[in-house]
Amino acid sequence: MSTPALPEIATSDAPLPGLRVTPQTRLRLLEFHRFEAAGQTFAYLVPSAAVFALDECALALVDLLGEQGTASIEALAAAVDGKYSVQQVWDTLGDLHRARVVTEALAPAPAPKILPLTPIPLQTLVVNVTNQCNLSCEYCYEYGEDKIVDTENGQQPKFMSEETAREAVEFALRESGSNPSAHITFFGGETLMNFPVLRKTVAYARQRAADVGKSVDFSLTTNATLLKPDVIDFLADERIGVTISIDGPQEIQDKFRVFSNGQGSYALVAPKVKALLERHRSRPIGARVTLTRQTLDVLKIYRHLHDEMGFWEVGFAPVTTAPQRGHAISDAGFDHLLGQFRTLAMDYLQAALEGRHHGFSNVRETLQELHQGHAKAYPCGAGLGLMGVSTDGQVSLCHRFAGSEAHKFGTLTEGVNRDTQRAFLESHHISHKTDCATCWARPICAGGCYHEAHTRYGTTQGPNLHYCEWIRGWTHTCLEIYGALAVQRPEFLRQFDGVDHEASDRH
Repeated sequence: MSTPALPEIATSDAPLPGLRVTPQTRLRLLEFHRFEAAGQTFAYLVPSAAVFALDECALALVDLLGEQGTASIEALAAAVDGKYSVQQVWDTLGDLHRARVVTEALAPAPAPKILPLTPIPLQTLVVNVTNQCNLSCEYCYEYGEDKIVDTENGQQPKFMSEETAREAVEFALRESGSNPSAHITFFGGETLMNFPVLRKTVAYARQRAADVGKSVDFSLTTNATLLKPDVIDFLADERIGVTISIDGPQEIQDKFRVFSNGQGSYALVAPKVKALLERHRSRPIGARVTLTRQTLDVLKIYRHLHDEMGFWEVGFAPVTTAPQRGHAISDAGFDHLLGQFRTLAMDYLQAALEGRHHGFSNVRETLQELHQGHAKAYPCGAGLGLMGVSTDGQVSLCHRFAGSEAHKFGTLTEGVNRDTQRAFLESHHISHKTDCATCWARPICAGGCYHEAHTRYGTTQGPNLHYCEWIRGWTHTCLEIYGALAVQRPEFLRQFDGVDHEASDRH
């Protein structure tokens, strides 16, 4: 019996351009993670980070290759003879090859994609307008036992001057390159402790952006203690994005987010948050929660912040700290946390299927990355499209390293040291993280947060191995949600088309 010719499937995996396979060509599977959603089987393709639905024929062929390691096209067709036609097999293998699920057995492994080392337009500049705070949170990475920079007794000014803030604006506009807009995030310490400089900087930035034919967008993070009526009016009138650092209902908030005398902050911030939410409606207001060993009731926290207080979105982050600290999350804690995240994520899925808003930002952000096929060489935008500025004008890897000489990338006046940036990007590429090489979740994780690695292991270069099972479990959950939406409500995913916002870590 003669067999039809498989369509030409030239790809970068092929040893010769324009390779035309034959029935005797042996195939093997490329790396992928299999998952089920809405009664269908999917493959999350590594390292391309695409999601591919497997029909019955594709699933049968993938299972055969999984069992045998390699097999010829001829042998695969014979193994499913009677169930699928030869034409179906060849067409399906062509689809699988184009999708990078299978390749020729002798094809070399894809080379890692090295980022072109040319100046990269800055998308977000995080400006630390102060390194002081009016709270004394035990778990704080900036002031607690895990701090990198001594902001209390060090050489840096405690508050950024108006002149330095203006230099930050000029830097952001200049380094944004060909981008039509620049984004500035004000940060601290407690950001609003330097509100006078912040206010003047917004006005200056808007004028300078107009002068150079660009737009400028602003956001800030605050603990809400200083949200006075005039501040709230300013934030609303200027359409400044606001993230509130808050940990939940009073008994949870007051465990760690306290003043220097030990008094909890909930009673003070709750009415201020309510006033902000009532007045500031030009942009969604989000809450950012730090989770600790003692505060892992994600469902309770979410319901209070979203359902009762009225935050549009709530995002959660495990505390960044050394493992011996009393608030560090244990392995059992991460298992519990994953279960809570999964329950809340399933609530998100149900709301999405019913056309209702749900404010669990962790799942939304991961769905966006999956939809856009993010295959990260680096865990975040730090050192690429995002940099941080200390109160004295030093430009750093990100805001969490602001003021650290060891992580300095330049200054506002002198610009970015491209040699330093190049060396960092070369040494921190995921291809150098050998522990990540066989992990199917690496396109989403890329080894994890640099600051987390520095705190845990003393170096920004290592992967966050204590997070591995957590990351894989969470990514698998989000893949299930993505697959279900793709089958049952694909229009929901269109909101992620073309969206590309540089996310900055929140304190």
